[in-house]
Amino acid sequence: MRAQDSATVTSTIAVTATGDCGTDHGVRAGGAPTASIRPGDATARSATVPRGAAFPTGATAPSGAANPADATEAGGTAEAGGTTGSRTDPLPRGTLLAGLGVVAFSLTFPSTVWGLESFGPWSLVAVRSTLAALVAGAFLLVGRVRPPERRHWAGLAVVAGGVVIGFPLLTTLALQTSTTSHAAVVVGLLPLTTAAFAAVRTGRRPSRTFWFAAVSGAVVVIVFTLQQSGGAVSRGDLYLFGALLVCAAGYTEGGRLARLMPGWQVIGWALILCLPLMAAGSAVALTVEPVRLNAHGVVGLVWVAVGSTFFGLYVWYRGMAAIGIPKASQLQLGQPLLTLLWSVLLLGETLPLAAPIAAVAVLVCIAVTQRAKS
Repeated sequence: MRAQDSATVTSTIAVTATGDCGTDHGVRAGGAPTASIRPGDATARSATVPRGAAFPTGATAPSGAANPADATEAGGTAEAGGTTGSRTDPLPRGTLLAGLGVVAFSLTFPSTVWGLESFGPWSLVAVRSTLAALVAGAFLLVGRVRPPERRHWAGLAVVAGGVVIGFPLLTTLALQTSTTSHAAVVVGLLPLTTAAFAAVRTGRRPSRTFWFAAVSGAVVVIVFTLQQSGGAVSRGDLYLFGALLVCAAGYTEGGRLARLMPGWQVIGWALILCLPLMAAGSAVALTVEPVRLNAHGVVGLVWVAVGSTFFGLYVWYRGMAAIGIPKASQLQLGQPLLTLLWSVLLLGETLPLAAPIAAVAVLVCIAVTQRAKS
């Protein structure tokens, strides 16, 4: 039988028993057994399909087998119950992973502000990427992971340019003049931007309900942003809008690659790809920009390097591979609200009065997009 998908589980199916001679017997498409039992045969014996066996092309796995689409990574196995007839839906796990990524990302801006207490913007970005690359490289070495195929390096370059270099650099420059709360709500447009990139890149077309809820969430974020900034667009906002574009491209390409290789390898190789440039940038920037180490600065640097850049992107890409890029991206509608909370608790900023209203509206949009067909 030809291998079609790696997501298979142990299951029991019925096959026809033959007498003493080896007459043909098999399984119909859909997992149903052939019904021809030779006269004299009392019952049909059962055969167990071992874990790792694949179903023929065009055949459907029997009851209890995992849906091939449930496999989140090429070469991996889908999570499924061990009892015959049971089936585990990967949606909750994928949503949880993407949600953990959102929580990690929501701490990025406050951590960046802390990091700027000790480092200049260029130093902070270069050092955070270098540290994250060293962590990723250690994991890749310990796991003896082979380098990706040549055809994947172009996509990894997009991930590296978008989420390893572009987004951190542009948002760090923006946070020199913008408050964390203001930057958070501007970046709230990222889910819609990512969904648009994904629709173009993958050819998938989410439903009208999905788009209506996504656009509504984006409108809430835009109104909130303009209300807080007095309708003006600053240089910091331009940095943030640029960050949206490059990050959406990186998220989309990373989500696509996470279906072909484990998510941590996607961000790991993207970081390794940037390591020579970021290491050289660190050496130059640290000699040009002053360094004033304090506790906030060190904690902020460590979090943006390990928490946001490595761990956050690892669980984020795994979540996107499980539930799809459009739906995962809509979970980020809640990221600005979490960042607003951290800005109050960690930075002492004043929470805007419109935040609770925006929170309710955004959460409603999240609920709709998660239920809409994509």
